[in-house]
Amino acid sequence: MPASYSTSLLTDMYELTMLDAALRSGAAQRRCVFELFGRRLPATRRFGVVAGTGRILEALERFTFEAEEIQWLRERGVVSEHALEYLENFRFSGNIWGYAEGECYFPGSPLLTVEGTFAECTLMETLLLSILNHDCAVASAASRMTIAAHGRPCMDMGARRAHERAAVSAARAAIIGGFAGTSNLEAAKRYGIKAIGTAAHAFTLIHDSEEQAFAAQIALLGTGTTLLVDTYDVTQGVKNAVEAARAAGGELGAVRLDSGDLVAQAFTVRGQLDAMGATSTKITVTNDLDEYAIAALGAAPIDSYGVGTKLVTGSGVPTAALVYKVVIREGSDGKMWPVAKKSESKSTVGGRKWAGRVVDESGYASEEVLVVADTDEAAQAELHRIGARPLQVQLVKDGVIDPDAWGPQALLRAQEHHIRSRNELPYQAWRLSEGDAAIPTRYVTVS
Repeated sequence: MPASYSTSLLTDMYELTMLDAALRSGAAQRRCVFELFGRRLPATRRFGVVAGTGRILEALERFTFEAEEIQWLRERGVVSEHALEYLENFRFSGNIWGYAEGECYFPGSPLLTVEGTFAECTLMETLLLSILNHDCAVASAASRMTIAAHGRPCMDMGARRAHERAAVSAARAAIIGGFAGTSNLEAAKRYGIKAIGTAAHAFTLIHDSEEQAFAAQIALLGTGTTLLVDTYDVTQGVKNAVEAARAAGGELGAVRLDSGDLVAQAFTVRGQLDAMGATSTKITVTNDLDEYAIAALGAAPIDSYGVGTKLVTGSGVPTAALVYKVVIREGSDGKMWPVAKKSESKSTVGGRKWAGRVVDESGYASEEVLVVADTDEAAQAELHRIGARPLQVQLVKDGVIDPDAWGPQALLRAQEHHIRSRNELPYQAWRLSEGDAAIPTRYVTVS
C-alpha cells in the first residue's frame, strides 16, 4: 500500500486506547499540560541541541485521521466507535511552547510544553518524541563535530548509512548543528540545503585509466570539481588530478582522501600540491569520521570533512532519551493541580516550568533556571528578577501553527541561533571528553 499523507498513525497504539478509555471515564476533556524533556544528558554530552521542531510543526499540520485511517482502525477493532467518532473530527486545538530550534538544552529543560485536553495532548506523545529524540541526537553530534572542526566546513554524507527517510531528517538536523551541506538530494530539495558530491571510486574503476576518469569528470563539472585520488596510488593520483585540470585550462578545486592515515596523507598531499604550484587546490577527507577523528586531524592541512555513519547515528548516542510527561491536570473540582511520578530513578517534577538562562559577568551562561509557577506573569517576573534570558517561544496558539517556525528560512535561523547559543556556553561545554553538563539546572518555585 502507498504511504499515507496523514501523520496520525505515526504513533503507538496505547495512545489511542488511553484516549478511548478516557472518553469512557470522562477524563478525556480534562485540561492538562505535558512537558517534553530529558532527565539527564548522555555521559559524552555536555549539552544537547534542539532540532526537529520545524519537522514537528510540518507533521502537526497533517495530523488528521482521514477515512483510510478510520477504516483501518475500525476493521482491526483498535478502538471503539465512540473513539472513532472523536478521531474523525480531530485537529489539535491546543497550545505548544518550545525552546527555539537550535537552542542548547540541559537536564530538565522543557524543550516542548503542550497544553490542551488530555485527549489531544496524549495523541501527540509518540510523534513529538520520535522526531525530537532522533533530530536532537543528530544535531548534538553535528555540533560536537563542528566544534572539533574549528571552522572547517563539515558535510553530511550519511544517507547510505541510515534508513532512507531518516537520512533526510538527519541532513536537516546536521545543518542546525553547523554542517554546511548534504549529499542527500531529497534533503537539499525539501529544506533548501546546499547539495554536494562528485564521484566515487567506481567512476575511476569503470574507465580504462585514472587520467580518463579525471578528464571525464572535469569535462562535465569543470576544473573546480573535487577529484578522488586514492583509488590506486595517492601520489600518482594527485599528479594526474592536477594535470587533468590544467589540461582543461584551470586549477583543480580539491582532492579527496578516503582511506589510510589521513593525517600523514594530508601533509604529504599538501606538500605535493604546493610543489606543483597548485596552492589553491584544497584537501577534503572522508572515511568514517566522528568528532574525535576530526579533532585528531586538526593539525593537518585539511580544508573540509565529509561525515557519514557517525553523524546519522548520533555518534554513539542514537537517541536523545527525551520523555513526555504530564505535569499539571484538571481535577474533578475544575482546578489545575500539579502531578508528578515518584518512581525510583524515573521521578518527575510537578508543575509547569518556564525556562531561562543566566549569563554571568564574563558573558557566559552560568545556569539553567526552571521556574515552577501558576501563571506566565509570575514566572516571567521571577526570570526577570533572577536576570535570566527567557528560552521558550510559542509555536502553536489555539491550534494555529506559527508559519515562520518551519521551512528553509527557519532552518537557517535555527543554525544561526545554535551558533549564538553555543558560543554563550562556558569553555567546558566544548570539551569532547565525558563529564557533567556544562551548566547546572536549578528549579525555583514561585507560590
